[in-house]
Amino acid sequence: MASRLIYVMDPMCSWCWGFAPVMQALAEQAAAAGVPLHLVAGGLRREQQPLDAKGRERILGYWDSVAQATGQAFDRAAGMPAGMCYDTEPACRALVTARTLDPARVWPLALGIQEAFYTQGRDVTQAAELRQLAVQAGLDEAAFAGQFDSQALREATHADCEWALNLGIAGFPTVLAEHDGRLALLTNGYQPQQALAPLLGRWLEHRAHA
Repeated sequence: MASRLIYVMDPMCSWCWGFAPVMQALAEQAAAAGVPLHLVAGGLRREQQPLDAKGRERILGYWDSVAQATGQAFDRAAGMPAGMCYDTEPACRALVTARTLDPARVWPLALGIQEAFYTQGRDVTQAAELRQLAVQAGLDEAAFAGQFDSQALREATHADCEWALNLGIAGFPTVLAEHDGRLALLTNGYQPQQALAPLLGRWLEHRAHA
């Protein structure tokens, strides 16, 4: 009877960065019961034009709201580097690539991308940045680069986004618990750990006796 904790997210979604400590705690809680974490790349934005000053300020305003609500750190001054197109597909594809190569490296890479983007001002839409972060997460650079640029991985990333859309998931973070193909929704949107840990605990207990 297979079980897993499914996290539908986008590494360039500010609420997902705000949720990162909560997700870390939930993943550890599930792992203690033998339930692995599975990341699904939801796909947030596909903008192809560089952000202008007005667009940058709008997004930084979202960051301010997340920082206030969650306490997560954001480098507002360095954020959204000049000339950046807010296209989250490459970062999502990096996660799907990592999942193909070594599922254990996906969550560390997600955290690395988030930290680089939100606290270091790095343009994580660029393949070179993502390769560096993949290596830092423990992946082989050549293997990552070869898979990342492939048509198969582009299609697999699109399939992740379609899976989320077909479930009606329109916002991130979303956490689902799956057992024997049956899905239970833990949250769609940010909630603190103290709200979600008991829900996950009850699901884990019910699963153990199912």
